[in-house]
Amino acid sequence: MRAGSTSWIRLGASCLLAWLPAHVAMASETLRQSFLQPMGPVAEEQFTHLLRVVGISMIVILPVLIGVPLILWRYRYSRPRGDYAPEWEFAKKLEFAMWGVPALVVIILSSWLWYSTEKLDPYKRLGSEPLQVQVIGLDWKWLFIYPQEGIATVGELAVPVGRPVELTLTTDTVMQSLLIAPLTGQIYAMPGMATKLNFSATRTGRAEGENTQYNGNGFGRQKFLVRALAPADYAAWVARSQSGLTLDEKSYDKLRRQTVLIDARGDLGLDKRAEPIFMSLGDRDIFRQVVAKYHPSDAGSAVGRWGGTGVPQGATTGAGK
Repeated sequence: MRAGSTSWIRLGASCLLAWLPAHVAMASETLRQSFLQPMGPVAEEQFTHLLRVVGISMIVILPVLIGVPLILWRYRYSRPRGDYAPEWEFAKKLEFAMWGVPALVVIILSSWLWYSTEKLDPYKRLGSEPLQVQVIGLDWKWLFIYPQEGIATVGELAVPVGRPVELTLTTDTVMQSLLIAPLTGQIYAMPGMATKLNFSATRTGRAEGENTQYNGNGFGRQKFLVRALAPADYAAWVARSQSGLTLDEKSYDKLRRQTVLIDARGDLGLDKRAEPIFMSLGDRDIFRQVVAKYHPSDAGSAVGRWGGTGVPQGATTGAGK
């Protein structure tokens, strides 16, 4: 399809999406929660793909929306128009249009889906030397480890604008799924396994991340703040994140309990407020050891450490499932 045609399709789809309620298309000026408010190339491609799909779908939808009222008016009972042909049963041109156009639309949609799927491969790096962040899903919070910076956070993820980011994810409980809609798609995390998610931010702002895989009583509160900061502001954020708390086996065991962020702060001796937790790394190899403890043959000294495996001890009935 020519570039000019694609532009017209995108323009038409944009107009059709313009009627969406303001609280959906522009949910918040400060906290973005949808790929309709893209902050990076991955979400921008998802938004563009939506526009393409809506635009090409209009080829099928508009004739129905326009044709049905037109037929009802033209062949109305009071003043019917047209030839009376009770023996008519086949029209070659009409059959080609009815079957050929939808088939062509399906082919085009399949091609676009293939293209976007290849382009948005979560394991594909978006540039050289990405920021490495290790992510551990817990009940009911996310732990973010910055091994290069020597810090860890709970409930907040900060990334510098213009630099690619590579998340390496696992979970130390049941399967979970991380989603940051304005920046990237979702990806699953499972115990004993590590998955990758690559993205980058092209503008400053704040977004919401969440777990989209139900995992118990605190599921609805397992959200976190994502900050896309200018490089200088990111450096200042790293410096501020150095705190008196240390992420070691003892503090990790408290984080691993089935608690939401507020209660986790209380377990660590902090004020029970809905604010992120900032810690210094006591061991830069925590992520590998958490993954390794689910593989007894490879774990070595990690077996029996870091809170054990599976659902945390003392779990409430039915939680974490």
